Amino acid sequence: MAKNNIIEAKPNTIVSGTTIKGEIITNGDFRIDGTLIGSIDCKGKIVVGQTGTIEGEIICQNADLSGNIKAQVKVEQLLSLKSSARLTGDIITSKISIEPGATFTGSCKMDGDSTKQVSPHAGQQSQQQEKTAK
Repeated sequence: MAKNNIIEAKPNTIVSGTTIKGEIITNGDFRIDGTLIGSIDCKGKIVVGQTGTIEGEIICQNADLSGNIKAQVKVEQLLSLKSSARLTGDIITSKISIEPGATFTGSCKMDGDSTKQVSPHAGQQSQQQEKTAK
């Protein structure tokens, strides 16, 4: 859990039976047991429970995934796919842990440079630089 000088931040939660469509940006940890259709940009840890579903994009520092994910996943540090995880999409991470029983369909890029690509605006800056250079 993230702590500041005065109060301890509590994790945000999307509970089972709840569907959210859109973009979530948070500095704290986030747990998803419901459905997110869109993107989540989290400075902390994302936990997707067994009943959780994400369709879109995940950007975070650490992630523990147990549910159904159809997304582009960018994790700065450690991505853990639990035994019940079903992930379809491309991954960029520094480290990955996959438990027996988890399924993953897509590509995975792991190296020291991958963490520099976690910023959602990095691609936009590169595209702008390419346009300027032409």
